[in-house]
Amino acid sequence: MTLKYVTPSSIAYQSADAATAESALGDLPEWDLSVFYSSIDDPEIDRDMARAKDLAEQFESDCKGKLAEIAARSGDELATVVRRYEELEDLMGRIGSFAGLAYTYLTTDPARQKFYGDVQEKLTTASLHMLFFSLEMNKIEDEVLEQALASEQLAHYRPWLEDLRKERPHERSEEIEQLFHEKHVSGAAAWNRLFDETISCSRYEIDGEELSIEQTLNLLQGPDGEMREKAAAALSKTFAENLSIFTLIINTLAKDKDTYDRWHNFDDIADSRHLANRVEREVVDALVDAVRAAYPRLSHRYYAMKAKWLGVEKMKFWDRNAPLPQADTRDIPWAEAKSTVLDAYSKFSPELSEIAEQFFDKNWIDAAARPGKSPGAFSHPTVPSAHPFVLINYQGKIRDVMTLAHELGHGVHQVLAAPNGALMAPTPLTLAETASVFGEMLTFKDLLAKAESAEKRQIMLAAKVEDMLNTVVRQIAFYTFERQLHELRKEGELTAEQISAIWMGIQEESLGDAIDLEGGYENFWTYIPHFIHSPFYVYAYAFGDCLVNSLYAVYEEAEEGFQQKYFDLLKAGGTKHHSELLAPFGLDATDPAFWQKGLAVIERFIDELEEMDKA
Repeated sequence: MTLKYVTPSSIAYQSADAATAESALGDLPEWDLSVFYSSIDDPEIDRDMARAKDLAEQFESDCKGKLAEIAARSGDELATVVRRYEELEDLMGRIGSFAGLAYTYLTTDPARQKFYGDVQEKLTTASLHMLFFSLEMNKIEDEVLEQALASEQLAHYRPWLEDLRKERPHERSEEIEQLFHEKHVSGAAAWNRLFDETISCSRYEIDGEELSIEQTLNLLQGPDGEMREKAAAALSKTFAENLSIFTLIINTLAKDKDTYDRWHNFDDIADSRHLANRVEREVVDALVDAVRAAYPRLSHRYYAMKAKWLGVEKMKFWDRNAPLPQADTRDIPWAEAKSTVLDAYSKFSPELSEIAEQFFDKNWIDAAARPGKSPGAFSHPTVPSAHPFVLINYQGKIRDVMTLAHELGHGVHQVLAAPNGALMAPTPLTLAETASVFGEMLTFKDLLAKAESAEKRQIMLAAKVEDMLNTVVRQIAFYTFERQLHELRKEGELTAEQISAIWMGIQEESLGDAIDLEGGYENFWTYIPHFIHSPFYVYAYAFGDCLVNSLYAVYEEAEEGFQQKYFDLLKAGGTKHHSELLAPFGLDATDPAFWQKGLAVIERFIDELEEMDKA
């Protein structure tokens, strides 16, 4: 299906890519964004934007300076005010979601770039009239608010109000918060956009052909060692050519974050992320310590074994994700990827599979890897009045199938959490990774059960271990890199050489002696989008993987009833703390042994591979 808002300048990209993809992978789906608007030129967008601005101004006029009085007078009346705020959030979220999705579909298109930028500016201006609300809500005396919460209508919002209260120590005056809010468009958001457009426009030359970053990174997972080396060289060359831009971007954003943190009374460089994730710093520190202590037992041990399989003493860094010599490296058609994931989901729960199937049937997935498209993968929850949209760059590898399983897990989670409304549907990142990683595990276990020989089982186990190392070890290494970079940035601007030195030191620590990182790897920090868009996001992947490892162990041992508990967890959205959600499964993330239990799953897979190797 062709997107209704594709501009003439982008049709050539789409047609060429679609022809290539169809021949090898089948018909790859594209988004149908008509749930929002028909095109970026739809006049309904301007009407909705004007309506949002008018409603925000009216909301401010009706409610500003009156919330404490309303709370003291009537909990039901305050609930009505909160609902008005929530409806505005949903309306603005619809406009912003459409603009963001239209932009990621083809970030190099000037019309989309302008549209996205204009929408961001207008939404920021409109939302300034709503900024007072959370600040003023937090000035209501605890006793007054608690009395108001006797109202059944307001009690519905208790989880959101309790989370809002946690922001109190970090809030500044309304005037200062307005300044930070308004400057975001010309500050962090602008640098984010520069990064996105630099990455999307970059090309990587291999044998006279210019490839996008997704196509080039994909070659690092291919069976041809010479081609992997060429891909690594092409990546390194282009990263080096853009090094000054990436260095300026990350320096500026680190300084911007430091300024924000100081003004908002955050003690540690990652505390704002921990607060957003509703997770205690001590819990994250315990996770990081456990993973770093496990490097020798996990990544070091596995990569030494893989080097031996590849017949070398040390692997080059471009061979880290290479398939094993005997692995099946065929391209997996899209139809097979779809059935693989849906079948695995269905064996766990038919309802899970039915929700996921909607993403295919209703064009909620954009799958083709085309020039100019945003790299990577995500599931955007958009707003509860619409539905999520999944983006992947599907190129037919088994890892792409696992990525599909991962993002569909997010999508199902977002569908189930949506009835909580715009304020309480969003899930903290640490728990947001639960359904995605669980979906991957379901798919992997289903495929493993179908392995026809010990050799195929070994290949599948090795691939799964590598994915888990990328999710746990690699992400904790990323987090450690970010911590060192942000701490050093406080002392002054960092040169590219300094940043690369931090990167290389941490990669050596995490990957071990079996991988040779020389020859261009020093600049590979430049393309990681999480460092730019979401500082300190990355530990959420390790958190989610270890959590799911423990959760899956409970599932395998559980009697009937696990599926219902699991659905209850997903349906909770952002209404419960991780301790409440894990308690029904007998799990506790504050217990240091919890992380060891999750890491032990990876260790057992490596143990099995070692035993196979001896046989």
